[in-house]
Amino acid sequence: MLLWSSMVFLLALVVFTCSNGVFTLAQNELLSLKRLPSARSQYSPTRISLKSRTRNGTATVLEMKHREHGKLEKRVILDDIRVESIQSRIKNTVSVSTQKQAQLPLISGLKLQTLNYIVTVTLGGRNLTVIVDTGSDLSWVQCQPCRFCYTQPDPLFNPSLSHSYQSVQCSSKPCQTLQYSTGNSGLCGKNPPLCNYAVTYGDGSYTRGELGKDRLVLGGIAVESFVFGCGRNNKGLFGAASGLMGLGRSDLSLISQTSDVFEGVFSYCLPDSDSDSSGSLTLGADASVFKNSTPVSYTRMLQNPQLYSFYILNLTGISIGGVGIESPSFGKNGVLIDSGTVITRLPPSMYRGLKAELLKEMSGFPSAPGFSILETCFNLSAYEEVSIPTVKMQFEGDAEMTVDVNGMFYFVKKDASQVCLAHASLAYEDEIGIIGNYQQRNTRVVYDTKQMKLGFAKEICSFS
Repeated sequence: MLLWSSMVFLLALVVFTCSNGVFTLAQNELLSLKRLPSARSQYSPTRISLKSRTRNGTATVLEMKHREHGKLEKRVILDDIRVESIQSRIKNTVSVSTQKQAQLPLISGLKLQTLNYIVTVTLGGRNLTVIVDTGSDLSWVQCQPCRFCYTQPDPLFNPSLSHSYQSVQCSSKPCQTLQYSTGNSGLCGKNPPLCNYAVTYGDGSYTRGELGKDRLVLGGIAVESFVFGCGRNNKGLFGAASGLMGLGRSDLSLISQTSDVFEGVFSYCLPDSDSDSSGSLTLGADASVFKNSTPVSYTRMLQNPQLYSFYILNLTGISIGGVGIESPSFGKNGVLIDSGTVITRLPPSMYRGLKAELLKEMSGFPSAPGFSILETCFNLSAYEEVSIPTVKMQFEGDAEMTVDVNGMFYFVKKDASQVCLAHASLAYEDEIGIIGNYQQRNTRVVYDTKQMKLGFAKEICSFS
């Protein structure tokens, strides 16, 4: 997964006005350039306390937040490295109860220097703030004693202080499934024969340590003997989070380990990158906790034994401003949906069609230079607000996801003199597209791994 250093990257979407009035487009939303915060902020490590709640003893909701730090160009480059790693992994991969619900506050990771989203859970009696990633399987936290750990505001998890912690042995089933879940087989230690793990992510970040088991509490609902990585050597762009929560589909993911409790169903609503915005991660099938403004429309997950841990959908069309774009790749290779990738990637023909129609719709606005992988940019510094064409993605079964106005443009410069379409092109037509977290904002995304379906609905993300 790609973990970007933080720097407050903001965008607001409202109607752009000029001296002649307000520009209007078919099927538009409004992008506002007012009160744009500084594109740079100083990071000061602070502890984050995220709320959680349980609904009627069955639902747990976790709050999520976000934090950026560092150079913008580096973050964009690292996101591209993550995408290349996923494409390489796809090409080289080999085959290998009583319903309850938890809802957790889901927030932007800005305050912990990451562009990904974070939640707070309780492990072995300790509250820990971790990154949420649907593109990873193994959950892990930094542990004491640590050979090499990055700085985090909270104390490291200490297994010796937890009465419920247990080591995982080499001969155990969790150790034997590491190859399938992480791409690396478990390594046996000596005296005692503990199960050691190593995970390297697409941006070069890594975690190494041994597997352990402990009591995990998610918004009041306890999961006994939860298997996770106790990281003793961790390096990379994890910001200042305590670790990572893997929401993939392999046996070691949180979703699989809690399937008897939450029946393999979870959903989230990702808030804007504003550090004060909150969303929610919901574990369980009770839709009554959602605040969606449109019905949930479902599409089936594509089954691919070689890519089992990924969530893959059949993308059948894209429209912008009510105009459908043409591409020979619709309905062919599928598309991943991933909370760890930031910018959506499309096959070249899809991207060209999207770009061409956007340029046609916004022909009255001056262009700006491209930025790294973002090539379709505008200079909007002379305007206060603009009406932009709405992008909709269509999926098999008539499901549809409308890209929120806050996920359309990437503000490279805070004065709006360089505002870029927040989509990028893949290198080759046969590569699998990826829907990143930027385009999933203010959308309720529902994953049902038992029924093998995924749903979308509009929702203004809020934990309140």
